[in-house]
Amino acid sequence: MSTAADPPTTGRPAPPGRVTISDVARVAGVSVATVSKVVNNRYGVAPSTSARVLAVVEELGYESSLVARSLRSGRTGVIGVLVAEFEPFSTELLKGISAAVDGTEYELLAYAGRTDGGAAGGWERRSLSRLAGTLVDAAIVVTPTVVMAPDVPIPVVAVDPHTGPEGTPTVDTDNAGGARQAVQHLIDLGHRRIAHLAGRPDLESARLREVGYRQALEAAGIAVDPALVRVGGYRPDLADEPTHELLDPADGPRPTAVFAANDLSAIHVLEVAAELGLRVPEDLSVVGFDNVPESWGCTPPLTTVAQPLHHMGAEALRMLLDLLAGTPGERHRRLPTELVVRSSTAPAPR
Repeated sequence: MSTAADPPTTGRPAPPGRVTISDVARVAGVSVATVSKVVNNRYGVAPSTSARVLAVVEELGYESSLVARSLRSGRTGVIGVLVAEFEPFSTELLKGISAAVDGTEYELLAYAGRTDGGAAGGWERRSLSRLAGTLVDAAIVVTPTVVMAPDVPIPVVAVDPHTGPEGTPTVDTDNAGGARQAVQHLIDLGHRRIAHLAGRPDLESARLREVGYRQALEAAGIAVDPALVRVGGYRPDLADEPTHELLDPADGPRPTAVFAANDLSAIHVLEVAAELGLRVPEDLSVVGFDNVPESWGCTPPLTTVAQPLHHMGAEALRMLLDLLAGTPGERHRRLPTELVVRSSTAPAPR
């Protein structure tokens, strides 16, 4: 047990750079072993000494290594949020997860796992192999490209996986229903030549949004024109050529409206329309999908289908905490979408 035999505090400041346990011990005037007991909440330290050590820990900003912590206790107290890259969709999800983790015993580690700059799959497996066990106790994986293997050593929840809700507990939204809302809005405005700038063919969310587009047209008795469907890949750079093909066709009339599979592609449609001298919404109506912050900051503000991104993140965290507590509940949570009408849509031109 620590007693008054511990040397008195020296009051000397810690050296610049990363604070070590030895720095804390020296400034607090105790042994390294005593600091270790205090920061790991072990018995055998007098309350007054513990208070002094904790005050120095706070003052110096000391943090023990996550790896060392996991080796000692078998857990890190950290939940990983694994994304392919930090873009508007994953950033909004992260905000929801961050708000929901407040008040729990866990911290967050956000990790971007795709390093090839492209769309190659398998990044989530590489990321989990690096982080699982030594840096994170569990993980939320955003838009994983593959089904998580059953031998993953930590609990995992997937958000909007490429393959749909298979195997891993999953949170997603009503992609087909949201697309139907978007296209029905355009039909109600009198549009009949409605183009679709689709997402990536390998993503279940993109497939379902195209399904919803087709369902809405067919329900209204409007034939689907293959010339009005182009793959935009969810990325502005990939959407550029197909957008030009739609808005400046070599033959036949152009569409009076475009439903894009995500907001970033829809915003690029606005940019190409301006480049071609088309007025939005007078000459062309545009609808996106996601409701990321960029959608209301563009010109004109974008009509879009809102996914409850913050709520999706919070639900994923709730499901993961249930898994960690050994009380798993539902394995698939599908949240509703909502049409948000702004200034990029108007009645079809006569």
